[in-house]
Amino acid sequence: LKLTILKNERRTQSPKKDAITHGVRHAKNNWILTTDADCIVPEKWLLCYNSFIQAHEANVICGAVNFVTTNSFLDRFQQLELLSLMSATLGGFGLKKPFMCNGANLCYRKHIFEDLNGFDGNSNIASGDDIFLLEKALEKEASKVYFLKSHEAVVLTKPAASYSAMVQQRVRWASKSTHYRNAFGKLTGLIIFAMNGLVVSLLLLCLFKLIPFRIFLYCFVLKFYCDFWLILKSATFFNSRKSLPSYLLSSFLYPFLTLFIVYKSLFFTYKWKGRHFNK
Repeated sequence: LKLTILKNERRTQSPKKDAITHGVRHAKNNWILTTDADCIVPEKWLLCYNSFIQAHEANVICGAVNFVTTNSFLDRFQQLELLSLMSATLGGFGLKKPFMCNGANLCYRKHIFEDLNGFDGNSNIASGDDIFLLEKALEKEASKVYFLKSHEAVVLTKPAASYSAMVQQRVRWASKSTHYRNAFGKLTGLIIFAMNGLVVSLLLLCLFKLIPFRIFLYCFVLKFYCDFWLILKSATFFNSRKSLPSYLLSSFLYPFLTLFIVYKSLFFTYKWKGRHFNK
């Protein structure tokens, strides 16, 4: 395996997109496979993708990502959130309406990147090297966008090391969501936001004795069970059931975090890799 280190050429507001564009330009083979510097790829990662490419007429192949965690509540909280995101990702592909992927494990044809003009149209947004490219590929030929569900292709990374880092990361994710074009993805995001907002609103109304406690309880329990069964399937596949004991507390805290993240993403800048960015 020949490795070449390239010096990044800054041309846009996104260092990462500049680096990917520069790398694709210098790539000598037909397929591009991306991951992040802080990730661990499995031993048979390339072999697994190669087998999938041989078996499918694909333009884009999305892969799974999981966390390497400790027993801290912060790590488990983030693991549960990631499992829910993976469930949503797999669900979208299962419904033939994909709307999410992760650049830490993403594969695509070089000529597709070039045909889609890379990140043109979203280069002013610091992140989103994965989902914006996915949206372009779906608009071009959705039938050639696949998800590779295999234990041998799961890329591992570490969760955020502190609460402040976790918040900054999620503000970054949320900030780019207003630029998404995928209608199903936007609808899914609105439903999730509305449900979390409803839980918080009902709790506040309950505390001020404006509604009976049972109304809040019914809503919370319904959300609790729906989310749990989705997360349980992902936790089983990723062998991450050790995080499930933290689910009860996480399910109570998550609606508040969601509203806080949305507020921060709408009205504040975010910090990423030591730099400050606007939304």
